[in-house]
Amino acid sequence: MKRMTKEDIAAVRARLLTVMTRHVGRGRMIGMAELYTQVFERGWDNRINDTRAVRKIVTDLRREGVPIMSVVAKGGGGYYLAAGTSEIEEYIQKLRVAGLKKLAQAAAIKGLSLPAFLGQMDLDLQPKRPS
Repeated sequence: MKRMTKEDIAAVRARLLTVMTRHVGRGRMIGMAELYTQVFERGWDNRINDTRAVRKIVTDLRREGVPIMSVVAKGGGGYYLAAGTSEIEEYIQKLRVAGLKKLAQAAAIKGLSLPAFLGQMDLDLQPKRPS
């Protein structure tokens, strides 16, 4: 796939948001293959490489506060816009658990307890005081 220009990215974002408005609520989620096909109006060749652009735009939109939820499942997951606060809270809880598991792994690798590791992280984020 060729490198996308800013205009290409803006057009893809707009198409992705348009498609997502038809997939509100977990029961109406759309799989990655179908989402990619609808956004780019063609099929993908390589599931991982070709769909990277869609995943990046979804991530960017989430960072902007768009409530695009996702489900990962062996039997088929997908993306959907949250239909309400309960879907958002459920998704946020999953993010918290996943984040804490990763932080616990990092703490274990450093040979620290999770609270000690979090304390170190907090200190690393504090601005340095002039001497």
